[in-house]
Amino acid sequence: MWKRIFGKKNDTPDIDSDHSLSNLALDRASLPRHVAIVMDGNGRWAEGKGKSRSAGHEAGARTLKRIVRAASHIGIEVLTVYAFSTENWKRPHREVDFLLNLFDSFLEKEITEMHEQNVRMSFIGRRDRFSDRFLARMEDAEQRTAHNTGVHFNLAANYGSQDEIVRAVRKLATRAAEGELCPEEIDEALFSNALDTAGDPPVDLFIRTSGDLRLSNFLLWQSAYAELYFTETHWPDFTPEELKRAIEDFAGRSRRFGGLTTEE
Repeated sequence: MWKRIFGKKNDTPDIDSDHSLSNLALDRASLPRHVAIVMDGNGRWAEGKGKSRSAGHEAGARTLKRIVRAASHIGIEVLTVYAFSTENWKRPHREVDFLLNLFDSFLEKEITEMHEQNVRMSFIGRRDRFSDRFLARMEDAEQRTAHNTGVHFNLAANYGSQDEIVRAVRKLATRAAEGELCPEEIDEALFSNALDTAGDPPVDLFIRTSGDLRLSNFLLWQSAYAELYFTETHWPDFTPEELKRAIEDFAGRSRRFGGLTTEE
């Protein structure tokens, strides 16, 4: 079982995404529409190289740029990455400040290129703890790319799935209390549209790097029938080639969604 969902550690050096993915022999029907990634292992990568955790986060940001480009090249419809959780505020203040400044710098430097590559960017999660400057940067990125038709890139910042679900319940409860809808009208589709990922398809492929085998409060509702792919590779070493392997592994699985295949 674990052989199917646990990827091997990747020691292959990074390569250009267009070259590495040119031989991805899958038709569009075999591709996951929505790929979610827990980008884990920046600190462990840095520790293994005798570097600071900050250096690991910087390397992780460079990897993220390559993976967004690769997802766009492959034809993935939605890519959602876990950048900063609601629990990450518990980390040392210096590391939190560095991460937030890194996000700000990432947007400033990369948004023009993403826009040129037809990427549509959105942020999911709570926004009540971010600075006015960072909020303005987020809103600018969303507005500038709002009409792009390429990969929809969701960056989860100050995000926790349980918090998201509670917020969605409150939205629907408020509407019901105000007489806008009856409780009996609330179904899976209506609830999904109250989540931060409203309009996106459910997660098909859930990838987690760096060896841990857990979901960590990420897209719990959206990943109800996601295929899981765990790899020992730390996020800074995760290449477009490994993304390709994860997608090929996904394409080879039989998805039953609680039912049975014709052979069973």
